Amino acid sequence: MNDRPAAPAAPDLPPLRDVIARHGLAARRALGQHFLLDLNLTRRIARAAGDLSSGTTIEVGPGPGGLTRALLECGARQVIAIERDERCRPALAELEAAFPGRLTTIFADALAEDVSRLGTAPRRIVANLPYNVATPLLIRWLERIDAFAGLTLMFQKEVADRLTARPRTKDYGRLSVLTQWLTEPRRLFDIPARAFTPPPKVTSTVVQLTPRSRPAHPADRAALERVTAAAFGQRRKMLRQSLKSLAPDPSALLARAGVPETARAEELDIAQFCALARAMVADG
Repeated sequence: MNDRPAAPAAPDLPPLRDVIARHGLAARRALGQHFLLDLNLTRRIARAAGDLSSGTTIEVGPGPGGLTRALLECGARQVIAIERDERCRPALAELEAAFPGRLTTIFADALAEDVSRLGTAPRRIVANLPYNVATPLLIRWLERIDAFAGLTLMFQKEVADRLTARPRTKDYGRLSVLTQWLTEPRRLFDIPARAFTPPPKVTSTVVQLTPRSRPAHPADRAALERVTAAAFGQRRKMLRQSLKSLAPDPSALLARAGVPETARAEELDIAQFCALARAMVADG
């Protein structure tokens, strides 16, 4: 039995291609824009985000409003969309009028916005992120991950590979450790380039990040960031070499953390990186 509240009846809206043509919204490469117009796919993303009937759904980079429309049609109680491109104002205003009281658009750079304070809890982010700012946005949101109930985000496939990578694989790196330390990432599905206008040169992947109630292992965040930056900054070297910028005697630091000094960054799991971070803090 499905207890999810029924979505309000959706208004009859024009095709997205007509909206784009009417408002002159050709995608701009400088803004990392690739519009997803297939409503079956945007609805699939919206449904993957779960129950949207309470709290606030935050979208970054709505463009002409394809995913925005799907979120509202799938029952989002309140959507706050952050858009940098002023050209999209008329198209999004039409959606605000079609879904009275349920959509608010903020025209700003998402990198300058503290989205953890927008709307009411539970807050969730659902977005087809502009490729050129996807990773910086995610890193910023991870800093306030406790403010969100979940993140359902579309990335380039190679970024999704990094988020979900395991130790001893080529994609495993600093972003893998920080993301998995704070969340449980899960790949949902790929979206081919041909689904976008204009088509990007890469496949995209939708990833769901479920915040952990507490980090996977105890560690100071700043220390963990320093350790992973140093280790993966020279990932081909043994840790006794790559950690020289952090400690006068890296071998002693590694011994206190119980990590082999001949190991390389990609061989360590998250627990071992956290042990290194704690040892570094203990050394002062």
